[in-house]
Amino acid sequence: MNAELIEIREFLAGHPPFDLLPAEVLDALPKRLTVRYLRRGSDYPPETDTAPAATLIRTGAIEFRNSKGELLEKLGEGELHAGHCPETGDIVTLSGKCVEDTLLYLLPCEELQSLRQHYNAFNSHFEQSLRLRLQQAVNQLQQRQGNVSNLMGLDAGSLVRREPISIEPSKSIREAAQHMSKERVSSLLVMENDELLGIVTDRDLRQRCIAAGVSVDEPVSTIMTTDIFTLHADHAAFDALVEMTRRQIHHLPIAQRNGKLLGIITSSDIMQQHSLNTVALAGTIRRCQSVDELVEASRQLPELQLQFIDNGMIADHLTQALSAVTDAISQRLLELAEAQLGEPPVPYAWLVCGSQARREQTTVSDQDNALLIDDAMKPEDDAWFEKLARFVSDGLARCGFEYCPGEVMATNPKWRQPLGGWRDYFDHWINSPEPMALMHSSIFFDMRPLHGDETLFQTLREEILQQCRDNRIFLAFMAANALKHRPPLGFFRQFVLVHDGEHDDSLDIKHRGVIPVVDLARVFALSAGLPELNTRERLIAAEQAGALSHNGADDLLHALEFIATLRARHQVEQHLAGEPMDNFVRPDSLSSVERAQLKDAFAAISTMQEALEQRYQTARFA
Repeated sequence: MNAELIEIREFLAGHPPFDLLPAEVLDALPKRLTVRYLRRGSDYPPETDTAPAATLIRTGAIEFRNSKGELLEKLGEGELHAGHCPETGDIVTLSGKCVEDTLLYLLPCEELQSLRQHYNAFNSHFEQSLRLRLQQAVNQLQQRQGNVSNLMGLDAGSLVRREPISIEPSKSIREAAQHMSKERVSSLLVMENDELLGIVTDRDLRQRCIAAGVSVDEPVSTIMTTDIFTLHADHAAFDALVEMTRRQIHHLPIAQRNGKLLGIITSSDIMQQHSLNTVALAGTIRRCQSVDELVEASRQLPELQLQFIDNGMIADHLTQALSAVTDAISQRLLELAEAQLGEPPVPYAWLVCGSQARREQTTVSDQDNALLIDDAMKPEDDAWFEKLARFVSDGLARCGFEYCPGEVMATNPKWRQPLGGWRDYFDHWINSPEPMALMHSSIFFDMRPLHGDETLFQTLREEILQQCRDNRIFLAFMAANALKHRPPLGFFRQFVLVHDGEHDDSLDIKHRGVIPVVDLARVFALSAGLPELNTRERLIAAEQAGALSHNGADDLLHALEFIATLRARHQVEQHLAGEPMDNFVRPDSLSSVERAQLKDAFAAISTMQEALEQRYQTARFA
C-alpha cells in the first residue's frame, strides 16, 4: 500500500463508523474510494456525479438549506453524509453547497450497503435510533479505561461462603457468643420459624453487652439489631459494597427473590474481591474524633475516583460509591457537632440536596444542604441550629466540598426552617411559579434526609408529591425551566464552546451535558408523583409509570452514562496531571471517535427536550 492510501486508511480508522470495521477491511477500503475536490461555492452533490455515493469530508465544510434558504445542517471534517444512499435513514432530498474549499472521499452506495450487511457494528451507526450507538459508545469508553471491576461482574450471592448461621431470639447472649466461637463467624442471624428477626455481631457483644453492663444471661434479642436491610442474591456485588457503605454496616444478609436466606457477606468478603473498599473508608470516617482527622480521610476521595475509572467502573456506580462516602463524612460531622453542642432543643432532620441527594457526586462537588426543624421550635432555639450548621458546613469545606455559590446551605437562615416554613415554601413554589421559585424548586425537589428525625421529612415529601402530580401549569413551568440548559451542540453540528477567558474553547460538560438529563428526569418523575431522586432511577421509574416512553428513557440513560463517565475520566486525568479538577472538557482532548459519540449523546438529549417542549407547550411559560 502506497503512502497516500495508508494516509487515507488511517483517516478512515479514526472516524466513525469506519473505525468499527475490521483491520483487513480498512486495508482494502481506500482503493474503493473516489477522491473529489470541490471549490468554495460548489454545489453538493456535484451535478456531474451520476452514481449516488456516501461522502466522508476530509477537509472543508458543506451547508444544507431548505427551499426557503434556512440553514438545516452543516457538516465538517470527519463527518459522513449518506443521505443520497437508499436505506440510510437520512434525509435524501437535501442538496448542499460547499462553504469552504472541500476535499471529499466518495464511497459508492452499493459498497456502503455491502459493508452494512456484513458488519453489524458498522451497520448500527445508521440505525434510526441512537440507542445502539450510545450503548456502544459507553462500552468502548469502559474498554479504553481498563478492565471492568470484578465486583460488577459478580452477583452478591456468589460471595456467600456458607449457609446462614442462626440462633433463636430466646437464647442467651452467652449462648450466642459460644455459638459464634464454635462456628468461627463474626455475626449470627436471629431467626424464629424461618423468619429473620434481627442480627447480632461481635461488635454488638462488645458495645451493647459488655460495655453497657448487660448480663450475658439476658436473651440475645435484647442486643440484636432489628432494622435489617437484605440484598437480593442476583444484585451485583458492587451494590452490596454501596449499601454497606451507605448504611454503615459490615454484615449484609443475602436472600433469594423468594425470601429464602442464603447467608451473610461481610466487608472482608468484598475486600478479597477488590482493593477499593469504600466500606473500609467509611469505617475510618466513623472512627474520626476530630475535623482534622476527617480532612485527612477525605484526601482519599480523588484517588478512589481515579481507581474506579481505571477499573472501568461506569459513572452511575462511581457516583453512588462516592456519594455514600460523602454521606459518611457529613454524618460524622453532625455527630461531632452534637457532641460539642449537646442535645438539640427540638427534633430536626439534616437534609442534603442536589447531587448528594441524588447520589450522583464526583469529587468536584460543592455542598447543598438544609435543616428541617420540628414546629415546636422556639425563636431562641435557632442559635443552636445555626451553630450546628456552621460546624458542619465549615467541616465539609475543609474536606474539599466547597461552599455553595448560591448559599443553599443550612448556614443560611432561609434554609433553616421549621416544618411549617418548608410547607409554605413549597406551596408558593408549586402554586405561584416564577423564575426564582423555579430555581429553588430544581434544588429542593432533589432533597433527602441524612440525619435526625426522618419522619419530619417523610410527611413533607408526601405532601409535595401529591401537590405536583398532574399539576400541569407547575409542570409546564418546570419543563420550561429545564429547557434552559441546552446541550452544547450548535446549529452547525459543532460544539458551542465556553469563551470566558478562564475556560476558553472548552465544553461545560456538567451544566450542558449532565444537568439537562437531570432536569428532564426530574420533570418526568414529578409528573407521575414518583419519589425517586437518582436520575437513573427516575428515568426507569418514569418509564414504568408511563410518563416516559421506553425509547426515550433508553436514549437518555445511555447518553447520561456516556457523558458522566467522560466527565469523571476528565477529572481523573486532571488529578494525575496535578491540576485542579473541574467540569470543562476541551474537544481537542477527545479523539475524533469520542467527539462523534458525544455529539450523538447531545443529539439524544436535544430530541427529548424537543419532545418535552411540545408536550407542555413551554414557549408560553418561558
